Amino acid sequence: MPHDHHHHHHVDPEAGDGRVALAVAVNLILTVAQIAGGIFSGSVALIADAIHNFSDALTLVIAYAARRIARRPADATMTFGYGRAEVVAAMVNYTSLILISIWLAGEAMLRLFHPPQVEGGIVVVLAGLALIVDLATATLTYAMSKNSMNIRAAFLHNLADAATSVAVIVSGGLIMLFDWRLADPIVTLAISGWILWHAVREIGPAIRILMLGAPPEIEAKALIARIGDVEGISGVHHLHLWQIDEHETSIEVHLVVEDAGAEVEVRRMLNREFGIHHATLQVEAPGDTCEAPCMIGHAAR
Repeated sequence: MPHDHHHHHHVDPEAGDGRVALAVAVNLILTVAQIAGGIFSGSVALIADAIHNFSDALTLVIAYAARRIARRPADATMTFGYGRAEVVAAMVNYTSLILISIWLAGEAMLRLFHPPQVEGGIVVVLAGLALIVDLATATLTYAMSKNSMNIRAAFLHNLADAATSVAVIVSGGLIMLFDWRLADPIVTLAISGWILWHAVREIGPAIRILMLGAPPEIEAKALIARIGDVEGISGVHHLHLWQIDEHETSIEVHLVVEDAGAEVEVRRMLNREFGIHHATLQVEAPGDTCEAPCMIGHAAR
């Protein structure tokens, strides 16, 4: 089954690094302001938002480091290169968000039973500032997010933060207008749930790559069938299909070849129809193939 592969316009690496660094600085300044305001006003929702913003700053720091590491060329130690540094960074960031969301939920539950006095005006002002910063940070990382799982995590976090800031503004307004102090822990629970849902949903692709999973857009059995359709190929087995990183797919497969030119045609087909440029093909002659081969993978040890 043929697949279309779209080409992305890459942001200049140095310009991208500068944008990430600026986003880190802005988020750190906002975090300090929100924590101070949350302590002064007594708002756990504002502190929750500050912690989330701080996690975004850390996300961007890790993203920045991973971007630079990923650009290193392959060497004797890392023969596939360092591209997976960005996948590891995404995994770390989403795992930390899951833990943070659980902690925030616990804090909010305690406040539900003992709601404190909260200064709604301070909450609204600082959450409004956070909303502006979140949108600015998202703007800085938007272009890079299209081509990087790592930066996409940071970008989506900032969009989630923007929604969180809106929710905090609403809770602050309810406290100012109606002195409804339960609004603060309820909004905190909503923030926690949003972070958890977002992190659990996005961590899957990173796990898939680190577990050497096949790319979701390529169905292994359909790929085997397509290889078998190439003239001169009479057998296909021991298929291994995995993502080296977010953008590069690799294949290793045994081919039973009746025509010497069939191997070359398989390589061309993989490149043309599936976008697979890194292929290791083990050629076997009819009558001299692996004994009782598995179609996908190898037999259990």
